Amino acid sequence: MTIGAVLAALGPDFPDVTISKIRFLEAEGLLTPERTGSGFRTFSPEDLERLRYILTAQRDHFWPLKVIREALDKLDRGLKPARGDLAPARPQVPVGTTNPDLPTASELGRTSKLRLTGAELREAADLDQPTFEALSTFGLVRPDAGGHYGDAALAVARAAGALAAYGIEPRHLRPFRTAADREIGLVQQVVSPVRGRGRGAGGKVTHDPTPQILAQCIALHTALVRAGLAAR
Repeated sequence: MTIGAVLAALGPDFPDVTISKIRFLEAEGLLTPERTGSGFRTFSPEDLERLRYILTAQRDHFWPLKVIREALDKLDRGLKPARGDLAPARPQVPVGTTNPDLPTASELGRTSKLRLTGAELREAADLDQPTFEALSTFGLVRPDAGGHYGDAALAVARAAGALAAYGIEPRHLRPFRTAADREIGLVQQVVSPVRGRGRGAGGKVTHDPTPQILAQCIALHTALVRAGLAAR
């Protein structure tokens, strides 16, 4: 948008705003519109919202430019303005949200009825016999006492098959199996005394925090991977 179009968009809510005011805010470093080859200012929708935030803070809260500049810096760093009657309130660290791609504690603790033979698992995951045997050799897929495979084994097999397309072989996946076993072992060490305290009448376990703890372990692992990628 041109500066004139921005002025027209702001007019209904901020009738006193002028082109000089917008240029002043730009000169103060609160706004950085793009420039055309001819030197004309062009404003994006984000620039317009930034201007609304600044003007609202001045009109409704009488914030000085120093406070507005600090608030804008926080917004630029990913903090979010608080909701409610105080908007635009001072930006706050976003409240953590649940990643829908991560399994919940209830999902981890749920027992699957799926029971597949080795041949059915290979077919469902589109694996050839050597790859399936390698996954079994390295302990990535394990049958139950009856020789069947559940939905977790199917998920592992499908993920391994997808990674194979990038040249990642089952032998390369051993660290994942080792890390998973270590996480489970750590959680079991922590949970054992808790489980003992959670026994009710007749010695029956009334609460097992294992799924909740493992869900947080998976969330931690995912966060560490994301942080590592961001640092590259």
